[in-house]
Amino acid sequence: MQLTAKLSAILPEQTGTGKNGTWKKQDIIVETEGQYPKKVCISLWGEKYDRNLLKVGSKLTISFDIESREFNGKWYTDVKGWKVEGVNQPDTNYSPEPGSWEPPVFESQSVIANDDCPF
Repeated sequence: MQLTAKLSAILPEQTGTGKNGTWKKQDIIVETEGQYPKKVCISLWGEKYDRNLLKVGSKLTISFDIESREFNGKWYTDVKGWKVEGVNQPDTNYSPEPGSWEPPVFESQSVIANDDCPF
């Protein structure tokens, strides 16, 4: 799955040691756009992301997986990001000169009617 949202918080990095060696986890909070914005906590594991992209206020596109697991009769859901990309935001100060844009000109329908294409 993929989500584009604004980074609103970077939580402290967590580290530890497990049966497969040491691990690192970085949790980030992103906020979606729209009429009813939602905040989502996404866990980034290891070094699978560019730390320079993580700046509060930046817009990111995050590819992630959702997984739930049961522990002692309760269910827990993780959102694990596996790819983080920055989004290039368009220059909002740009406005074209009036009259500088003209709509495209299309060929007439008669040219298409003489085409030998079967569909």
